[in-house]
Formats: sequence, structure tokens, C-alpha cells
Amino acid sequence: MKNTKKILFILIFTLLGLLALQIPFSKIIGSTQSFSLFDFFAPTVGAFITSFGGLISVLSVKVIDLVAVKKSFDTISLLRLLPLPLAALYFGSMSKKKGLIALICMFLFINHPIGKQVWAYSLYWLIPIFASFFPKRLLLKSLGSTFTAHAVGSVIFLYTVKLPPQVWKNLIPVVFVERVNFAIGIYLSYFIFNLILNYLAKLLKSKNIMMLVNKNYLPSKKFLLKFA
Repeated sequence: MKNTKKILFILIFTLLGLLALQIPFSKIIGSTQSFSLFDFFAPTVGAFITSFGGLISVLSVKVIDLVAVKKSFDTISLLRLLPLPLAALYFGSMSKKKGLIALICMFLFINHPIGKQVWAYSLYWLIPIFASFFPKRLLLKSLGSTFTAHAVGSVIFLYTVKLPPQVWKNLIPVVFVERVNFAIGIYLSYFIFNLILNYLAKLLKSKNIMMLVNKNYLPSKKFLLKFA
């Protein structure tokens, strides 16, 4: 059943991910790009397969989209591939070490000339550090994963786009609303995916086509004899 759910999830996740990436949610200040509906559920993949597998899955969807839609391969576009995969790694991991991602981002942010002037902005990233100590609390995990993505994305923008300090200060209240929305989306998506996968896995089993998604990818001898 576990293998069935994993394969079904990867298929559903990839298709929904490519579609969701085409639906913008809000503009990224200082860039021509936008957050998309993909940000609302992408991190959950880490909980359905493995944390590293989640990272690879999200990265793969982002790369496929980058190639298929023929988006520019500039430095910012390539670096923007990183936040969501790392959020998926965070969501799927039960280790306290996952909080190191946010801690490193805080260090890089505060040690930048502009970041020093708006150091309070990086205090948001204490959330994923704190949440890493409660890996079984889904709401905290959701908040931690979206703020991990935020931390990585913010550091990338700080070192590449170099927004003025006042813009960062103005973003502090905006970030709160934006990330709470993403966290709620991640939280609800996890339950929705669970319901869908359980239903589909039971359906496949009842239709005797479980062999298409089992760990060996081959029909059992009993199955073959049944239809001989």
C-alpha cells in the first residue's frame, strides 16, 4: 500500500504541479516573476515519499516547467529553483538539523551590508528553527517549511537583486500575511492528498490492478494463474 501511494502521489503531484505553476498567486517584489499556486502544496511531497525524494520531485517539476514554458535561464531564475525543493526537504524530514537551513540564511542575511540594516526581517526564520523541534506538529511543520522557502528566497534576492533597505522594511508585514496563507495551504493540502491517495490505492486494490504499482512492478504468479 505504501509503494502504491508513493507512485500515485508522484504522478498526481507532477501533473498538478505543472498546472499550478501556470497560475500566479502574488507578485514577487523586485522581480518580474510571481509566486504560484504550486507554493501552496509543493512542500507536502516530502512527507509522502522521503525528504530527499521530495526535494528531487519539486526540483524536477520546476525544471520541467522552466524548459517547457521556455522561461529565461538567467541567474535569478536558476537560483529560484532552490526555495521550494528545500521547503519539501524540511517538510519531509523528522530531524532537528533541518532548522540549520534557516539558521544559515539568517547568518548570510545579517552579514550582508543591506541585511545588517534590516536585521529584524530575518527574525521570521526563527520559526522554522523552533518548529524543527516539533516535527510531528503538522501546523508547525507547514509554517517551518514555508518560512524555510522564504529564507532561501530572500537571501537569493538580497545577494542578486539588492533591494534597498526601505523595501525590506516595508515587506515585513506583507511577509506575515503571505506566509500564513501558504502555511494554511500546505496544511490543508496534506490532508487532501492523503484522502485522494487512500481512495485511489483502495480502488486499485479492489480492481486487481495493484500489480501495476507494487514494489516489483510485476504481476504475481497467483494473479497470472487467475487469468490463465
